[in-house]
Amino acid sequence: MFAWKDPFFRRLFVAWLLCSLMTTSAWTQSPSGNPPVEMDSTATVALTPDMADQWANLVLHGVDTEFPNKLSLVYSNPDQIGTPQEHFPAFYGCFDWHSSVHGHWVLVRLLKQSPEMPAATKIRETLSRHLTAENLKREAEFFARDENKSFERMYGWAWFLRLAMELDSFDDDDAVQWRGALEPLEQLLVERITAYLPLLTFPIRTGQHPDTGFALGQVLDYARSRDLGELEQLVISRAREFYLTDIDYPVQYEPSGHDFFSSAWNEADLMRRVLTPEEFSAWLDKFVPKLKQQLTDGTISPVSVSDVTDGKLVHLAGLNLNRAWCLQSVANHLPEQHPLVAAIRTNAREHLVAGLAYINSGHYEGDHWLATFGLYAISGVGM
Repeated sequence: MFAWKDPFFRRLFVAWLLCSLMTTSAWTQSPSGNPPVEMDSTATVALTPDMADQWANLVLHGVDTEFPNKLSLVYSNPDQIGTPQEHFPAFYGCFDWHSSVHGHWVLVRLLKQSPEMPAATKIRETLSRHLTAENLKREAEFFARDENKSFERMYGWAWFLRLAMELDSFDDDDAVQWRGALEPLEQLLVERITAYLPLLTFPIRTGQHPDTGFALGQVLDYARSRDLGELEQLVISRAREFYLTDIDYPVQYEPSGHDFFSSAWNEADLMRRVLTPEEFSAWLDKFVPKLKQQLTDGTISPVSVSDVTDGKLVHLAGLNLNRAWCLQSVANHLPEQHPLVAAIRTNAREHLVAGLAYINSGHYEGDHWLATFGLYAISGVGM
């Protein structure tokens, strides 16, 4: 096992694994015991029916698991103290509010894609029980209190808007009811974002929840999907001011030990939304000028998790998936003649395979959220 600590050995092993999968179009069983990853004829990772059903059941368990729970609340008086479900009748499970929100996004997306899947009836019942007008009204009232104006800013807000977007494109009678229930909190969060962004003097660059690049990307997608021109222009102007002149990003300093995000690649994933392919190519060449070398020397390579039972250390599993979707979106937006498109796509795929192996490990520390990152990465959401 000592050889696994050698970056060269790790890349050699991953390359061997990928070659095996690509040449056999076979199945591979992950070390965590999750469903097999199926490789299609174009050597891309595909969501199999077994994966979808197991991920759905993983999330269904989480969204109704109230404890353990991390509330991270500010109370202004003792009368406000309550249980997670008392505060959040819709999003009380999955250990924390944002994980519950993006868990609901998983359920909506899987139901929309596979309405006949074995878990479909349970998904529909759960969503109908959670996403009611009364439940979301109470959650909006919680967020409206002044002491909660920064609660879940902006990571949880971004995932809530992603959930709204998913329901917008779901032609289903129940989904219409669920979507309508979101509107009071949705309106409040849009107002909060509009008020907050002009006051944010500097972007937050971190491998965890507060990262500004990730949130702005989600908000921009939402603004465009809803034809909210003023919000779209606000996000674009903030993105340009924060990131347009960035050069020589020190990608070698990522990740930190608890990261589930790459702030560097979240930023690139945002800027490809803002710039034309030609502009983005020029920006990327300055942002990561040694990218050709760093894609092959181990600087930007999948990472392993030393302990999946540690809620912080298992964040690194999510980092692999986050890098996978960001790198793939970067490659998709570059001009096809860009010399690094193929290498970026290969690197993205290595990260995807590595990250998927940790989903459904049997340990709630990662199982309460990793299916979200897996589905986001494998589905090409937002690309």
